[in-house]
Amino acid sequence: MTNQTAYEKPIPLKTLDNHEYWDAADRHELSLQKCSACSAFIHPPGPACPTCGSAETEWELLGSDVTATVYSYIVSYRPFLPGFQHELPTVITVAALDAAPDVKIMANIVECDPADVEIGLPLKMVWVDITEDRALPQWVLARG
Repeated sequence: MTNQTAYEKPIPLKTLDNHEYWDAADRHELSLQKCSACSAFIHPPGPACPTCGSAETEWELLGSDVTATVYSYIVSYRPFLPGFQHELPTVITVAALDAAPDVKIMANIVECDPADVEIGLPLKMVWVDITEDRALPQWVLARG
């Protein structure tokens, strides 16, 4: 999915802890940090496992065919930051990954009528290219 117009919204920064996540997103793939000690997924990425405290982590590539279900959502009718005023209303969801249900990823549900969204609906991850070198994971309603 491509949207190469001038991007006016804040762009997430890559850090020591999250660069693997964003590098994969830029390739239109999802990679999650995982604890080497207890095997718990860590999201958002961090310097240590919040479950057991281990600093030994690795990355697991889930690929580009990522599915989830709507765990929670809101519909925003006003922009909270500059650049968001052109896409109102905005459906913001917390989605539980099918491959790792304990992992919840917050992103917008795009290309849908807010009235069509409800808890439990299936989602598919898509990536929106916001600059030449940055893509954001977003969700669309999974059809069929």
